[in-house]
Amino acid sequence: MPKNRKQIRSKSNAGQHFLHNKRLIHQIISIANIQPNETTIDIGAGLGAFSLPLAEKANRVIAVENDPQLFEKLSTKTKEKTNISVVHQDFLQFSLPRHPYVVVANIPYSITTSILHKLLHIPSNCLDRAVLIIEKGPAKRFTKKIHTNPNILKWRMCFEFKIGQTIGPENFSPPPRVDSVVFSINRRIKPMIPAAEHHRFWSLASYALKYPNLPVSEALLGVFTSPQITRLLRTLKIDRNSTICSINEQQWATIFQTMTRYVPSYRWPK
Repeated sequence: MPKNRKQIRSKSNAGQHFLHNKRLIHQIISIANIQPNETTIDIGAGLGAFSLPLAEKANRVIAVENDPQLFEKLSTKTKEKTNISVVHQDFLQFSLPRHPYVVVANIPYSITTSILHKLLHIPSNCLDRAVLIIEKGPAKRFTKKIHTNPNILKWRMCFEFKIGQTIGPENFSPPPRVDSVVFSINRRIKPMIPAAEHHRFWSLASYALKYPNLPVSEALLGVFTSPQITRLLRTLKIDRNSTICSINEQQWATIFQTMTRYVPSYRWPK
């Protein structure tokens, strides 16, 4: 292995695999369509493989790196780049900007779900979009049509997810054991649930998905009355025996809107 690739191993970021294919890096940045007035965040910045080319396009780049040695090296490397701020911090403890921002990053795989939770779980935050490199397995889980996780469902009511190009292990140092993908996140122009209602929606989804293979008519019975469920199934255009996990985002929005309009609040899941 070439010497320079040994130098980008991180001791702090478990699951970090640094992309060294410059052509791919520029392709991924182009997908993000960075504008000159935008702020971008690079999570697990390493030696700046993404931060440095991002600085050529964005107004400001915030490079977050938890490993002290990599932080020092990146700080030295970028000291003359006035639009790059290098932050020595665990991203999960990092305070997100209070103005719109874009994330472009090759994130530590071991904390993928935690990173997405931080970026997406509070829909009133200012994330506009993200282009991430993540493992292929989790990417499939985040985009599958069957909903069993109320958190992921909640995120998808406000953001759209898309799996792009597959990236083989040979493009990383150290190479991961599995394929990776380009994973895009875009804020919906019109969210399916108002931001102020997302916690209430999450409570409903958590209640209904406790047993995700139950028929819709059973999963919602503690919230809706039997006549209400009959009317709801007719509105959703689904069979009474359709499983609750097979309901799509638009149908979930209809269920939630029906609950808040016609069901007394004391019956709403807490």
